[in-house]
Amino acid sequence: MMNSSIRNLTPNEVWNKFADLNQVPRPSKKEEKVIAFILDFGKKLGLETTKDATGNVLIRKPATTGYENRKTIVLQSHLDMVCQKNNDTDFDFDTQGIQMVIDGDWVKAQGTTLGADNGLGVASIMAILESKTIEHPAIEALFTIDEETGMTGAFGLEPNVLTGEILLNLDTEEDDEIDIGCAGGVDVTAQQTFPVKGYKGRAIRIEIKGLRGGHSGMDIHKGFGNANKLLARFLFLGIEKNVRLISIDSGGLRNAIPREGKAVFSVANIDDFINELNVLKTEILNEFSSIESDLSICIQAITIQDKEVSNKDSIKIIQALYAAHNGVFRMSPDVENLVEASNNVARVELKEGKLQVLNLSRSSVESTKWQVANQLKSVFELAGISVEFSGAYPGWKPNPEAKIIKIMEQIYQKNFGEKPHIVACHAGLECGIIGANYPKMEMVSFGPTIKGAHSPDEKVNISSVGKYWKFLLEILKNIPLKDE
Repeated sequence: MMNSSIRNLTPNEVWNKFADLNQVPRPSKKEEKVIAFILDFGKKLGLETTKDATGNVLIRKPATTGYENRKTIVLQSHLDMVCQKNNDTDFDFDTQGIQMVIDGDWVKAQGTTLGADNGLGVASIMAILESKTIEHPAIEALFTIDEETGMTGAFGLEPNVLTGEILLNLDTEEDDEIDIGCAGGVDVTAQQTFPVKGYKGRAIRIEIKGLRGGHSGMDIHKGFGNANKLLARFLFLGIEKNVRLISIDSGGLRNAIPREGKAVFSVANIDDFINELNVLKTEILNEFSSIESDLSICIQAITIQDKEVSNKDSIKIIQALYAAHNGVFRMSPDVENLVEASNNVARVELKEGKLQVLNLSRSSVESTKWQVANQLKSVFELAGISVEFSGAYPGWKPNPEAKIIKIMEQIYQKNFGEKPHIVACHAGLECGIIGANYPKMEMVSFGPTIKGAHSPDEKVNISSVGKYWKFLLEILKNIPLKDE
């Protein structure tokens, strides 16, 4: 059962709305329940509440007394969440609410993602819409869908629907940062069906568990292990040992660094080869000992009846996985410590000869995004594996001279005694897509401190939620006049 003490945290109005929201299932592309929840919320408040053809919900609230002459603002967050759980956690994201617990100054979930990304943004907007005391200009509360797996909500937003001149996107993860730009991305899918024949006998099973995972953009530079790439290293040893792949089931969502994976294959002289694999296992555990302390690698001989891919085709698959770029592709030459381009080899599945490899390539520079994607395409096509691009979305070009940024800098410094970090992030935010239809709108993104987003280790800092809430309310009071 969810820890009811969550509702007693400060700011109470935000945590209560977050607790309400987290009882509503909201996987990406399955947002029907949360859409209905938000529609009902807006209508019960007596506010103008609409849903567009894509599924985005827009709730309008008039300005409070004295703020009628301020610019209309758009408060924006996405309704869906990344659904990841530990293998030993029994949980159904389609039907169950998130089970939250307090751990010191953090709130986290029991074996699953928490949904703080972007649930705390949604909860904050709900609290503002419901409040009778918070001072603010006219608000357009925009709740988009499917941000995590395609940004189809933002893509489906029609032009001329919004009248706001300033958009506050409440979807970043460090409370001392003001985000003014982000990376674009493209899904790269490699797939092919290979001939198989029946196999019965001894085989080797390798299972990798316990990696940290994380956000495939924000955490890509941290050197965390990737289960798919580690499996490729083990499989590569079999290239000269008559290796024949039977199955691979590794990784998960494109926007999450893969934490777990397993592969089954046959080779000549299985017992001798297991000894070789164990040598590599020791080397890998030593390589990652300082950053992946929970990494577990299990190598065992099994007896199996299944279907195998030929040695020739197995080598093609293994070499392609081994060569596919994963991690940072290029650091930005213009913004210090910003990853410009990267790729996440996110999911590898091989079953009865059907191979599918899911990647997410990102870059803040459009030409580099396609360079990464086309390099992957070249690698897989050289191995005779077909490649498709889909879900491409643009980055968000920074505008450091926007007036709202200057206002937020001043508010932050006045309230917290230090300057905020003005940054661009290596993640996909909806601002770039929305900005394509609303090019004159000033946009900025910020939020509380969230660690481990897109993984079951996701947690939000309790103190930072109070800090972020205070910051947000001060911003609402300082929105410029309409003629400024």
